[in-house]
Formats: sequence, structure tokens, C-alpha cells
Amino acid sequence: MDQQKIQIFDTTLRDGEQVPGCKLNTAEKVAVAARLEALGVDVIEAGFPISSPGDFESVVEIAKVVKHATVCGLSRAVEKDIITAAEALEKAKRPRIHTGIGTSESHIQYKLRTTQEKVVERAVAAVKLAKKYVEDVEFYAEDAGRTDNEFLAYVCEQAVKAGATVLNIPDTTGYCLPSEYGAKIKYLQDNVKGVENVILSTHCHNDLGMATANSIAGVVNGARQIECTINGIGERAGNTALEEVVMVMRQHPDLLKYTDIDTKQLNAISRYVSDTMRVPVQPNKAIVGANAFAHSSGIHQDGVIKKRETYEIIDPLDVGVDHSSIILTARSGRAALAYRLKNLGYELTRDELDVVYPEFLKVADSLKEVHDDDLHRIAEVKHKVAV
Repeated sequence: MDQQKIQIFDTTLRDGEQVPGCKLNTAEKVAVAARLEALGVDVIEAGFPISSPGDFESVVEIAKVVKHATVCGLSRAVEKDIITAAEALEKAKRPRIHTGIGTSESHIQYKLRTTQEKVVERAVAAVKLAKKYVEDVEFYAEDAGRTDNEFLAYVCEQAVKAGATVLNIPDTTGYCLPSEYGAKIKYLQDNVKGVENVILSTHCHNDLGMATANSIAGVVNGARQIECTINGIGERAGNTALEEVVMVMRQHPDLLKYTDIDTKQLNAISRYVSDTMRVPVQPNKAIVGANAFAHSSGIHQDGVIKKRETYEIIDPLDVGVDHSSIILTARSGRAALAYRLKNLGYELTRDELDVVYPEFLKVADSLKEVHDDDLHRIAEVKHKVAV
């Protein structure tokens, strides 16, 4: 059975930049976009052109320099938004306008203060207008996660008839369970006429910590595009993390899904985005966190030293990390201590290790982590080992 390519739609420069304090200037955005293209993303959402002159300029400049990826500009279902997005994308080799409207009862009643009928009218008008400027039009049904499936299917079907090439199904508030979100994608696959001619896209937020799981559930049930950000940066608790969904598919070949992402660049681009946007990556972040390949428990360290796969399902080299880390703490055992000392040039016999280990534990109990300088002192004080 043939594998199916999943397109990676990166919105680090749009949704990701909406995090307070993450504002980038045009030069910084262009530099990030260049790295995203080198990484292998299929679509770069460069910004929301109507939102500010700076955002407009950034989309213009990104559109000029990106050669292979699709460059996308966001708009609301508002005429001026769409026209402005089209102007910003004029120089793009592969332009896409991303337009849409809220479809949940909450959005219709309290945010838009309108009716379902009016929402459909605005959705169709927006897609038709965008289609006058670009061939590739993505329609988003904001808060689709909390939208009644029957109405959602109807809106999507009308958007397809109007010319949409991609249907974005956002779990805007991160509300859905993976089973629920997957079932929603399956429902659309089965109930939207013409869906076979368009791409269904996931756009999941992480309010309940399920963005990655929901996105994967989406592709299992027929979605062919995942919208995500580097490091999962984004509104509130963030978006689906690009590095996570890519590695899930890589580690689970039974899913029969793949991407064009060069995974060896993941660690480097994670650091670059973190530094540029001035948002630290949490140490326990999957794939790119500082502790993703670090081991401090004696039991784990012993297993990893004997065979890395015992406690690591991903080879660090596959995501651009040089090696696993054996972190020495009071929970570390003799095997880890001997391993680290050997790396420093100290070859210990079993008897010598028995002498050094108690001294190591005394130091470890007084420190959070035992570093190389501490190890040299431990070995030298005992005069038991020759370098």
C-alpha cells in the first residue's frame, strides 16, 4: 500500500507570533521563513496582512524570497482583508489566501451576532472573492471543534462549490478529544460533496494538551495537511508542534503517512525560533527540549548505556542532537558514573569504582548535578585511578 504525503503548513510567523512578546520585525520574519523552506515545509503562513503595515510588508518580502513553498496570507471573510492579502502575495510564486469565518453556535451568537445563513453567505462570498486573485484558496471554519457536524459539513460543501482548494477544520479552543476530532474529519470525508477534490487540514490548539494527538487523529481519518508551529508556539497554550507530528509519523510507519521535513534540522530550527522570538523551550518538551534525550535515573542510565533503544525510541541524530546525555545526580548508579569517568579518561576497575562511588554520592547529595570538574576532583582526591 502506498504511503500518503501529509503537507506541513507552518504558521509560526502568524499564529505563533501572536504570543505576547514574540513580535518579529520583517528581517527576522524573512530569516525564519528561509529556514522553514530549507526545513521542507509545504506552506508558510507568512502573516495577517490587514493587521498592520509591518505585517503587510513582511508578507510582501517573504513572498519575494520563498522559491518552493506556498506562501499564505490570512484574512477574515471581509472584502478589504482579502484584497489586502492578495496585494501582499502578488510576488509569490505559489500564493494562497486563507480566509474564513466562525461556524460554532458560540461564535455565531456572541462574536458575530448573526445567523447560520448569513455565515454561509459570507463564507461563500469570501472564497469567491479570494478566487479572483489566486487559484489556491483555503477556507477555515473557525471553532470547527465545537461546531455541529451537520452544519460544518454544509458550510464546507458550499466553500468547495465556491472554489476552495483546502478546508481547514480548526479546534480553535483545544476542546476536542482525539476520538471526537478524528470522527469529525471522518464525517466531513463522508458527507461533503467534492471533498475528494480538496485537502482537509487540521489546525489544533493545545489548551488541554491534545493538539498533537488531535492532529494525528485527523490524518488517520483523512486529513492531508497539518497546521503547526515550531516548538508548538501560539495563542494561549500554543498550537500543534511541528516537530512532534513529524516524528510521530516517522516513528509509526504503520500510519502510512510521511512528510518532506528534513528532521535533522529540527533541533537547530527549534533553537533559532526560540532565540529569535525570545521564548524559551521547556526542558521536558518532546523532541527538542533540553531533557528530551537526557537520563538521570540510574535504572534508565544503565539501560541506555547498554543499548540506547532501551529507553529512547528516537535516535538523537535523527533530529539533529549529537548524543544522549547521561546526567549524574544522587539517583545515578555505578554504571553511569563509570561511563562518565571513562569519557574523561579514567578507566576504573570494579574495586576502584567501589571506592569512588560513595564519594560521588556525598558530592551528588550536595549538588543538583555532578559536572566534569566535580568528577575530576572525586577521582583525584581518592588517588585510586590514573588518567
